[in-house]
Amino acid sequence: MVVPVIDFSKLDGTAAERAETMAQIDKGCKEWGFFQLVNHGVPKELLDRVKKVCLESYRLREAAFMESEPVRTLEGLMAAERRGEAAAPVDDMDWEDIFYLHDDNQWPSNPPEFKETMREYRAALRGLAERVMEAMDENLGLDKGRMRRAFTGDGRHAPFFGTKVSHYPPCPRPDLITGLRAHTDAGGVILLFQDDRVGGLQVLRGGEWVDVQPLADAIVVNTGDQVEVLSNGRYRSAWHRVLPMRDGNRRSVASFYNPAFEATISPAVGAGGEYPEYVFGEYMDVYAKQKFDAKEPRFEAVKAPKSA
Repeated sequence: MVVPVIDFSKLDGTAAERAETMAQIDKGCKEWGFFQLVNHGVPKELLDRVKKVCLESYRLREAAFMESEPVRTLEGLMAAERRGEAAAPVDDMDWEDIFYLHDDNQWPSNPPEFKETMREYRAALRGLAERVMEAMDENLGLDKGRMRRAFTGDGRHAPFFGTKVSHYPPCPRPDLITGLRAHTDAGGVILLFQDDRVGGLQVLRGGEWVDVQPLADAIVVNTGDQVEVLSNGRYRSAWHRVLPMRDGNRRSVASFYNPAFEATISPAVGAGGEYPEYVFGEYMDVYAKQKFDAKEPRFEAVKAPKSA
């Protein structure tokens, strides 16, 4: 099995090309919760700059990562093995160096071109996310912009757009720790600029873990829990994980187009179903404690009690 690869430029092609591309997006959302976009409109020159500044930023952080808890824990397990003791795999931490970018937090000032590059990149990815959401609207039979309106409370609030910059350094014992534990994403539409040489990202489909193949200059798209609710289960958020690798320093830049914390989310397609109406911020409070657990109890936890 191979994660679908879609030529996004064909949305602007002939009627037949557009129809085929829309069908591919629909299938990717329904059957995978993951697909890759090529010819997506984000300039290659900008993507090259993102690679450069993110790698340079990690090099400035590398020494701190080597002193981090996951590294110390793994070194302790390896030392125990050398003494002849059993070493059980760690299941509550990730072999990952991360920092977050959003409009209101402090960004790294080194390398000097980091801020300008990542501001330009985030603006391009935000526009791409909105185009993808409009395609989803159309495929779901919704009015254009319906998903975005849900995320903004009909324009009363700004959607939350965050970016997570991650590196997964070489791991000496990938059998003893995870790169990133299996989970579904809490939010809306996630756009990932992953490493084009070092793999490790996997999506769960039909009970089988499938590699999300590295592809130069592609943007990986996956649907989060809020798209599942808005689509009334037609599009489901997919479980995914990152495996640690012995060789290579994996780059991962994930941007999340999420509802405003004040936005009310409920199914926009069909009637009835298993999903409640709730405020997204309340869902995030639950998700923060249950990220790596089954998603169904999270929906149940935010369900408002029925009045007597």
